Amino acid sequence: MNNRRSFEQYKRIMRFFSALFLLALETNVFIYVWFRYYNQELRHPFQGKGNILMTLVYVILLCVFMAAFGGLKIGYMKKSHVILAQALSIVTMHIVVFVQILLISGKLYRLTFLLSVTLAMTAADIVIAAVCIQVFDWLYYKLFPPRRLLLVYQDWQPEALVEKMHSRQDKFNICEFINIEKGFEKIRERIIEYDGVILFDLHARKRNHLLKFCYDQGIRTYTTPKISDIILMHAEILHLFDTPLLLSRNFGLTVEQKLIKRMVDIVFSGAFLIIASPFMLLTAVAVKVYDRGPALFKQKRVTAGGKEFYVYKFRSMIVDAEKNGVAVLAKRNDSRITPVGKFIRTTRLDELPQLWNVLKGDMSLIGPRPERPELIEKYKVTMPEFTYRLKVKAGLTGYAQVYGKYNTTAYDKLKLDLMYIENYSLLMDIRIIFQTIKVVFMPESTEGVEEKAPNFENKKQK
Repeated sequence: MNNRRSFEQYKRIMRFFSALFLLALETNVFIYVWFRYYNQELRHPFQGKGNILMTLVYVILLCVFMAAFGGLKIGYMKKSHVILAQALSIVTMHIVVFVQILLISGKLYRLTFLLSVTLAMTAADIVIAAVCIQVFDWLYYKLFPPRRLLLVYQDWQPEALVEKMHSRQDKFNICEFINIEKGFEKIRERIIEYDGVILFDLHARKRNHLLKFCYDQGIRTYTTPKISDIILMHAEILHLFDTPLLLSRNFGLTVEQKLIKRMVDIVFSGAFLIIASPFMLLTAVAVKVYDRGPALFKQKRVTAGGKEFYVYKFRSMIVDAEKNGVAVLAKRNDSRITPVGKFIRTTRLDELPQLWNVLKGDMSLIGPRPERPELIEKYKVTMPEFTYRLKVKAGLTGYAQVYGKYNTTAYDKLKLDLMYIENYSLLMDIRIIFQTIKVVFMPESTEGVEEKAPNFENKKQK
């Protein structure tokens, strides 16, 4: 056990050198292509410092894109997600390179040749990334096998959390469950036998006792946060007295943040509407041709401050899918979803008309997804805190959409939305935009809710 803990300090070092090695390989591919092809296409080929400058620009931008997509999180994210992030980073970077070379060479008549070189470089880098990540992931698993964990719970049965954590068996091995009612003495005896402990929705007093014990023993803890924990996470520290004070302002975004966010919304929604217009036209035609029904549908939703508005989407379900007027969440393999609807949901094309909502000011590009008034009232019965997410405008995409799934429970989505509100920054919005692009290629993010999916609103008996 002690050897495991002392070895943990090397994980970040290995992750750093793995990313550095991969970056070096991809940069060398660019250097080869630059000297062998790109530089030869310039009217005045670069010499000396010019070549160094082009390489530095490539490395810096590639690092930026990889950080935005998550391509450097080797050993942390699933290897399939890291490979996808690497592929998106490489493709985005090479589009920039292609445009850059085309502009500085001025040889439009060499468009086909330059494109073929760029595509070959892209394919080579993606293959290198895929192979290296497979090797690094295997090595990571051998050096850092899954942690043996004890899960401590109280009122809520932990099956839903266990099922999620089992999807990462390369990192977590939950070996034992124990109820807090077994007593602190027995739990402390069990904790020291494991690499870590999961504190699942424990009452504050009992949770704090175990947190302090684990801190004293140097044992890793994973804790599911309460709503109050999220509010406190990024409170401002005041040093006015010799007693520490934590300040939570609790009013959402500041005036400056709202102004900057609105300016970004106007610029980007307008640009995206222009770029997406051909895809929107094709989507509208496909929906219309399939069953002759309307291409668009509107639905009442709620945004900041409880204000109601109509959201616009391309119709993905049959006409009159909710003809009785009762809100029904989409389920996995929902028979109401048309074949065309399934495709546009998977690719997120059904969301594109909401760019108009963003331009109008009903929504923001980034924020909690807007819910229907009747669903909010339903959630408030068991989660009075659900209205906390209305401190900011609803968003086209958001923190919960990037880090959750379509079938993530309402309670967990609320936590994710509050983490966004409490941690808001322009940089976070930019990161979420990049992550949203990646999520489009991850089919599990668009799954409907399961018929019997465990939900936090339904309390089970001990």
